[in-house]
Amino acid sequence: MGTRDSLRGLLRNRDFGFYVGVRVATMLGQSIQAAAVMWQVYDLSGSPVALAFVGIARFVPSLAISVLAGAIADTHDRRAVLALAQLSPLGTSAALWALTATGHASVPVIYACMAILGVTVSFEAPARQTLLPLVVPRESFQRAVAMATTVQQVASIFGPAGAGLAIAQSGVAPAYLMHVGLVLGGLVCIACIRIREADAVSGRLDLGMMKEGIHFIWSNRPVLGAMALDMFAVIFAGADALLPIYARDVLGVGAFGYGLLTSSKAVGALITAVGLSLSPPVRATGRTLMLMVTIYGAATIAFGLSTWFPLSLILYGLTAAADQVSVVMRQTIIQLDTPNALRGRVSAVNQVFVGASNQLGATESGLVAAWANSAVFAVVSGGVGCLATVALILVLIPSLWRHTLQPRVESPVPVA
Repeated sequence: MGTRDSLRGLLRNRDFGFYVGVRVATMLGQSIQAAAVMWQVYDLSGSPVALAFVGIARFVPSLAISVLAGAIADTHDRRAVLALAQLSPLGTSAALWALTATGHASVPVIYACMAILGVTVSFEAPARQTLLPLVVPRESFQRAVAMATTVQQVASIFGPAGAGLAIAQSGVAPAYLMHVGLVLGGLVCIACIRIREADAVSGRLDLGMMKEGIHFIWSNRPVLGAMALDMFAVIFAGADALLPIYARDVLGVGAFGYGLLTSSKAVGALITAVGLSLSPPVRATGRTLMLMVTIYGAATIAFGLSTWFPLSLILYGLTAAADQVSVVMRQTIIQLDTPNALRGRVSAVNQVFVGASNQLGATESGLVAAWANSAVFAVVSGGVGCLATVALILVLIPSLWRHTLQPRVESPVPVA
């Protein structure tokens, strides 16, 4: 009965509903924009190296200010930070729509827009993550995280598929216009959110404050190992940047097939997220994390070798399923091993690791594909590198393998 009451209370919570609306609009918009950008860059250049530098353009600005952005999210109104962070995606997609519609879009212009987005994402992520505890009661927080994650995965399924359909029927420009509309909807949802308590603003920022999170991570080996394992495994095994090449040249399924292939990742993650929300907590967190990353690497190798589209969809979905479990395990280790006073800054540093894994992974894939003149070689060798990373972390940080979930009465529920 308690579970039903908790679920009913969340469904009746208007502010949580608007928060979920922000998550849906953001994920739909980001996935549509990302699919459109990758397709357009490859269409304009025909080069995997050009795809690689999309990741570099986003990652470098994000790396430069991520820790500062996390501190700002801890000391300013999260709603205002989140809303201001939406203005850049709105402007860049509007500009790319206009330039594409008039035939003036170019790869350097797209890179410039991605650099601007890299800055804003650094502010958006910590502001969004720290807003949820101010919207829902503490006893409902864990269920709220599970529900928000589930609807986000649903949104990420329809985003790439919608982008692929729009590109196939009308070209790239309408996909950017779709993103503009979703950002505007997200801004309306942010404006409607009320928080249960005052969003504390100290206005006090200093260098020592930002260094504390980095020092804690370096001294806590399981936390460092979890971040490093995720970062290097995805850098090697991430195949997202090469999907346009796989869709067009390896599998021969075109733009719509590209959208389906991208969405298969969200399907695998969604199924796994629902399963995790209905399952009891995993105690062997470190062991489970390393096993899931191993499955992720093996599935990447199999995907790289597949030339049958249905099998490729299944294998790419499997990589996402393994990654979803590893994300939950990593967040459990990081959030529950970190004192509450340091959680915001540690989360900001973790965001740098996540950004590195996603953006540098795209760069690595493109560069290896160009060097070997083979996207298949880049994906398969990346999966091998992922497996090698698991073995290296096991040797260098054995405490990660032994890490288990220890209940602590005073620890808050981890933020997804």
